[in-house]
Amino acid sequence: MNFFQREERIQTVCLLVLTIIALAMALRWLQPIMIPLVLAIFFSFGLSFAIDYLQRSLRFPRFLAAGATLLAAGLLFFLVALLVSASVRQLATDADAYQANISKLIVKATEALPLQKLGIREEDVQKPIDELSLESVGATLLGTANTLLTLLSQSFLVLLFLVFLMIGRPLERPPFTGVLAEIESRIKRYIITKAAISGATGFMVGLILWVLGVDLAIVFGLFAFLLNFIPNLGSIIATLLPVPVLLASPNLSTTTALLAILIPSSIQLTMGNLIEPRIMGQSLDLHPISILTALIFWGMLWGLPGMFLGVPITVVLVILFGRLEHTRPFAHLLAGRLDLLFNQSQEKKSS
Repeated sequence: MNFFQREERIQTVCLLVLTIIALAMALRWLQPIMIPLVLAIFFSFGLSFAIDYLQRSLRFPRFLAAGATLLAAGLLFFLVALLVSASVRQLATDADAYQANISKLIVKATEALPLQKLGIREEDVQKPIDELSLESVGATLLGTANTLLTLLSQSFLVLLFLVFLMIGRPLERPPFTGVLAEIESRIKRYIITKAAISGATGFMVGLILWVLGVDLAIVFGLFAFLLNFIPNLGSIIATLLPVPVLLASPNLSTTTALLAILIPSSIQLTMGNLIEPRIMGQSLDLHPISILTALIFWGMLWGLPGMFLGVPITVVLVILFGRLEHTRPFAHLLAGRLDLLFNQSQEKKSS
């Protein structure tokens, strides 16, 4: 490689870095529109599978299959909204019991700690406990309700984008070919497999918590379903979410609380580490480090929705990078094919 070729490659790399920074800033600035739009695009892949099933297996006309699928999606969204609002109302109704149990736990903890040996007076600890009132619990409940309402409003925007995407799609669209066909196939497989595994996980977690008598059991099952779309980190968050309710609930014994943590953890571990890898296989074509990096990068850009979208977006990027000669090394790097990356660099040096 001569001096001019080396200088041209350095310029190309610098331009690529500047382009990535500019795109990241644009995506960050446009996140109120881009997040619902990208979510709607990926949901449309999953719904298109349901439309194709109704059309092929049940002989539905295309427009009737699309209408039935959109109607089912809207009803599901409405039921989830009712479930969340009912759970928040129930939580607000039991605020007194939670308040009393929290105070008891704090008192027991302060009595068990050697405060005098640490040079802390009991009055200094008791004062904040006395100031803990229903207003603080009410403020927490209000913040939780506002967060849920925000999520529901964003979900409504996603549903609106989804409706327009499905309406704007031709009734008799010819199948994709080339890159688009590969992207559609791989994203469909990821969404359908992940939704099935996450649905089974959420159902079992919600059922176990409901049998154990844990408050908000169905909501925690719903969160287990949603958070399972976040690789590695999501299952940990879903396991830890019920802990504050378990500690504050006055009707649960210590054994029940431990079972409510251990059994869902076992379910998450089994589904995430044994069943999902067997079903998913190597269809993602991503190295675990690439998945973790995508999780961090898109989480920094778009927050929690970015964590949901990080893996499928990275899968699309790997497919696109692999089609171009100049970007193929990035595809090999993201997929963990370091041997191909090394061989390609050696071939360029020899040429």
